[in-house]
Amino acid sequence: MTISLIPVEGIGEVQPGDDLAGLIFAATRSPAGTAGRPPASTPNSGSVELAEGDVVVVTQKVVSKAEGRLVKVDPADPRSHKVHVEAEAVRIIRRRGDLIMTETRHGFVCANSGVDLSNVDSGWAALLPVDPDRSARRIRDGLVARSSKNVGVVISDTFGRAWRRGVTDVAIGCAGVAAVVDLRGTRDALGRELTVTEVCVADEIAGAAELVMGKSTGIPVAIVRGVNPSWFRDGSVRKEIVRPHQEDLFR
Repeated sequence: MTISLIPVEGIGEVQPGDDLAGLIFAATRSPAGTAGRPPASTPNSGSVELAEGDVVVVTQKVVSKAEGRLVKVDPADPRSHKVHVEAEAVRIIRRRGDLIMTETRHGFVCANSGVDLSNVDSGWAALLPVDPDRSARRIRDGLVARSSKNVGVVISDTFGRAWRRGVTDVAIGCAGVAAVVDLRGTRDALGRELTVTEVCVADEIAGAAELVMGKSTGIPVAIVRGVNPSWFRDGSVRKEIVRPHQEDLFR
């Protein structure tokens, strides 16, 4: 199986109320920068049309912008967004200096409740979407209607990991593609039965897409092409990935 990672350029700055599915579809149909918005980075040489079985990965930041999940902060006070961090949390897990580890109402355990100051205008902070799975379904419905192609959508965000340095992109919402693929009951390469293996393919797709989107390139969307067709089904990050408290050994 060969996986291709394709950046979608030419989307430009997203504003509250924008139709993300429409912007993404236009960018995949037109040379970068001619889809109604100025290019946010160096244009590519031509359009990249959606194909059957593509997974479209969309960064949380543009979803939050389109859905108006923006709050004012004081640009002169680096701690002014902390009030929003606590408002977005259902539980404070840990505090260390300015860092607050929280559990959000989605069930995500992350830094600062996902409240982010990067890639937004000064004086504003972005909050996580209210329901990222629903956001993914809305984008997917719009793309399927316009393209007549069966595509999946993953909404990605950058998270740290316990016990590991560095950040990586993970899925916070998905639609049309499995969040987790259960391999229990299948056989490994030596014929042994797998008894505990569940693969978080939505996170793997999100992490792969980030390789061509980056953190400062102005490319908020990428296409992951060539994923296993058996992964295409209704998926939900909240239902499939978020571990229930009764199964959690660490909280």
